[in-house]
Formats: sequence, C-alpha cells, structure tokens
Amino acid sequence: MEYFSKVKKIAYEGPKSKNLFAYKYYNPEEIVLGKKMKEHLPFAVAYWHTMVQEGGDPFGPGTFQRNWFGKTPMDTAKNRVDAIFEFLTKLDVEYFCFHDADIAPQGGNLKETNKNIDEIVSLIEKRMKETGKRLLWNTANMFSDPRFVHGAASSNNADVFAHSAAQVKKGLEVGKRLGGKNYVFWGGREGYESLLNTDMKLETDNIARFMKMAVDYAKEIKFDAQFLIEPKPKEPTTHQYDFDAATTIAFLATHGLQKDFKLNIEANHATLAGHTFDHDLCVARINGMLGSIDANQGHVLLGWDTDEFPTDLYSTTLGVYQIIENGGLHKGGINFDAKMRRGSFEQDDLFLGHIAGIDTYARALKAVEKLKKDKFFEDIIDKRYASYKTGIGAKIVAGQTDFKQLEEYALNNKNLKNESDRLETLKAKLNDYLY
Repeated sequence: MEYFSKVKKIAYEGPKSKNLFAYKYYNPEEIVLGKKMKEHLPFAVAYWHTMVQEGGDPFGPGTFQRNWFGKTPMDTAKNRVDAIFEFLTKLDVEYFCFHDADIAPQGGNLKETNKNIDEIVSLIEKRMKETGKRLLWNTANMFSDPRFVHGAASSNNADVFAHSAAQVKKGLEVGKRLGGKNYVFWGGREGYESLLNTDMKLETDNIARFMKMAVDYAKEIKFDAQFLIEPKPKEPTTHQYDFDAATTIAFLATHGLQKDFKLNIEANHATLAGHTFDHDLCVARINGMLGSIDANQGHVLLGWDTDEFPTDLYSTTLGVYQIIENGGLHKGGINFDAKMRRGSFEQDDLFLGHIAGIDTYARALKAVEKLKKDKFFEDIIDKRYASYKTGIGAKIVAGQTDFKQLEEYALNNKNLKNESDRLETLKAKLNDYLY
C-alpha cells in the first residue's frame, strides 16, 4: 500500500517555486563551505511525532488523520514501518530515530514486548536494505509506562531499575543490529518533586551506575555508537537532573563518564532552561561534548515543550553557526523532534512541516556561509578581546603572572578605559545576512 499516494518525491525547485511540496532553499547537492549541503545537514525524522503522535492535548483527543491503523496494535506497527520508509524516501531524508515503544506495542510482559520488537526490527532491517535509509539513533522509552512513576535509573524501586536495565540492554542490541550511529539517553522522569522524600545522592549515583553498565555492555557486544545524553529542565519532574548542557556535563565529569558520552541538544529544551539554543550548543561545543541535535522550537508565549517545527531563521542561523564551529556533528545529525500543530491534521501536512524545517536550516547554512566568508563574528570577537593579545593580557592568558604582579600593574595603570559593545548595531548588521 502507498500511504502518501498524492505526494511525489520532494525536489529542490528554488526560491521562486510556488509548489508547496518542494524545497525552496534546500539543494542537497549544492556545495556550501566546501561540502554538499546534505553533508552539513544530515536530517532525521522522529518516529514518535511523525508516525505515532495523534494530535491530542490536555483539552481534547487527537485530530490527526492517518491511514496506517490496522486491526491490531501489531498490524498498525507493521503498517507504520512501510509508511515511514515511504515518507523518508519521498522527503529525501536519510535518517530516522525512534524509541522502542514507538515501533512496537508493549506485550503482557518483558519477554512478549521483546518478541514484538524483534518482529518489527526485522521489517525495519529489510526496508533499510531496500531504501538505503539509516538509523541515526534509537533510545528506550522509560517515562510513559506507570512503572516509571518514580523514575527509571533514579527510581527508589530497585525492581524498576532492573527492568530499565533490561530495556536498555535490548535497545543496545537493536541499535547494533540496525547499525545505529548513536544511542540516546533521555531521562524523562529522572528527577524529583521534593527533597522531603528524596535521596538525591543515591539517585544520581544510581544513574551513573546505570550509564556505566550501558557503556560496558555496548563494548561487550561491540556496538560502537556514540552515546548521547539529552538535557531537559523540568517537565515532567519539578527538578530534572539533566537540566541543561552545563549541568549534564558536570554530572558526566563527576562520575568519570565524559569520555563515553556527548550531548544531544534540543532547541526547545534549551529555551525551557532559560537559555538560547546557541547557548547550550556553545556550552557543549567548547567542552568537546556536542554530539547531535533535536531541531525544533518553542512558543514564546507558552511555557512548555511545544516542539514546533523550526522556522525562526535568527535562532536557527546562530545554532548552525555553532555546528560549523564544531566541525560538524560527526556521528550526530539534525533530528526533527517536532510535531504538527493540532490544526494541521491532514496526513500530507507531515511533508509541509518537515519542508519548512529543512528549508529553514538550509537558509541558515547559506547565511552562515556569508558570515564565515566575511569573518563577521571572528572580527567582532578579535576586536573585543584585543587586550588579551598583547601586554598584561597576553601574560594572563599564558599563565605568566600572579596577583602580586597584577596588583602592581593595576596600581600604576592610569588609563583603564572600556569601549562600547554597540550590540544593537551588531544585531542590525546580522539581520543583513539573514534577510
């Protein structure tokens, strides 16, 4: 069965095209900054939002029209495999991502669940070979089922910890089987509501123990994917342990895991933490921890994880700049962890949402190319920190001075003078590159 029979393969037609089902800016073969655009922008489709999400919200049921529902949950799961590979092929996107619970229904027990997963993975494996599509990363859903009410690796219940370990063990085996480039940990309920009943040290230590077991098992089965942790503040727990990039990096360093993990940074999660997207990307990058990204955006008037498709060119450009400064995403990619708005309920709207996000990233990349050519940020930064290139500043950077020498310098310095940043002018100039 053809699930998107009205849609042909999405092609690049240029900015003047009036065709909604065409790329206006994403030309995968175009050379930008020395590489093909598709090499800079390894896009991925999120199984959960694209194939599973039904458009419901706390105030009403789902509105999405989908044609892959079968008589049983397993029938639906099998239909979704065919549907997503048709979608990937027509969208001309190479990668996909999934949680275990996205691809197969849960059975009556763990053994039955694993059997369901194996059956669906066999279908995915076959379709990957037929289409050439690849798995960017997979992960375990350890937040939806009621067993995770108190967390997974951070749960106060050792039986839940053990179940979570078994679930991730299976996930690592699936990732190896499908040739996944990464494996993601997102601690959906790894946090706490109140310290009145929480042993924070035990919980965070247990998360570290869990991560070390995962590293050990991946080595045992020779699964060489990059491990990623995805930071997110609050929602659903009041105090999320992986609050932002800096908090997550500190956790990894504290427990000696920094060599085994990098970060998967999501735009909407960064803003929920009170940061900009490029801030968390920069924190990860300068610490050598930027691994992959989830591409979306939040709504400025809403305080929760709205997961909109990215259309904000300003934010996206600054984010892509950090990726280019990182030398690319290496094993990582750009996963559209984004869902259609409840009012965009037609099935073919899935293409339009992804086209909007892909074209936004393509425009951002072209803007970054111009910024790099003109050394826009480099010249600004070099001028602003010029005092550290010579004299006392150079000695500070080289570690060739101390408090006594700096005091002597300060006592004799008669010309301490700051210069205006003129930030407003810089922002106005930046607009010239974007529009």
